[in-house]
Amino acid sequence: MQFVYPDVTLTVSQPHAAALLATVRDRLAQRQGFALATINLDHLVKLRGDASFRRAYAAQDLVVADGNPIVWLSRMARRPVQRVAGSDMVLPLARLAAQAGVPVALVGSTAAALSSAAVTLQAEVPGLQIPLTLAPAMGFDPDGPEAADILRQLDEAGIGLALLALGAPKQERLAARGRALAPQVGFASIGAGLDFLAGTQRRAPVWVQQIAMEWAWRMMTNPKRLIPRYWACLKLLPLEALRALRMR
Repeated sequence: MQFVYPDVTLTVSQPHAAALLATVRDRLAQRQGFALATINLDHLVKLRGDASFRRAYAAQDLVVADGNPIVWLSRMARRPVQRVAGSDMVLPLARLAAQAGVPVALVGSTAAALSSAAVTLQAEVPGLQIPLTLAPAMGFDPDGPEAADILRQLDEAGIGLALLALGAPKQERLAARGRALAPQVGFASIGAGLDFLAGTQRRAPVWVQQIAMEWAWRMMTNPKRLIPRYWACLKLLPLEALRALRMR
């Protein structure tokens, strides 16, 4: 599945979770860095109006479909991919890191949330090493000096996997910069995944996820922030559907 813009073409390169985890396993074993992005409809809205975000996405080595609308669009284009939610990948990625014996860093959210998430991860994944938890200051700039310092710390600590919970587009831009400044680190942009583990945000029940209504659950929990976001997504969907049909 591809999304074409005047300056770049973005491809969902990993069609399902098994392919993603196999690729990450190989990268971690060989200590090869990577950047993983989880594209969704909100990202498509941001990508249309943000050239720096498009450049950051173009620098991602691995892209999966995070969100049912992306899956639906892929089917319309007859290039089907499966949903791979970033928050669902936190534990599987952590298990791969533990198996490979590489240390993990948690970046983003708040210090308290990262501490709680680290405790949960290490309880769920025996042998997992988490030597670094880094919560950037408010107003964090992925192109600024604080970001450079974070990437330096990751590189010097020999981190093999950095879970980024900064939100889009900051996490993807930091990962893209990290590919140059910390090339042995694997960066995984997982949004609210660490907050779910920490319990600072509550994920929709499994049955809500199964009927593809997680977006409605989230909107009801934070309507002021999410209603404008989802309205922008809804307005974009017909155009993306038309583009998908033209890909056939």
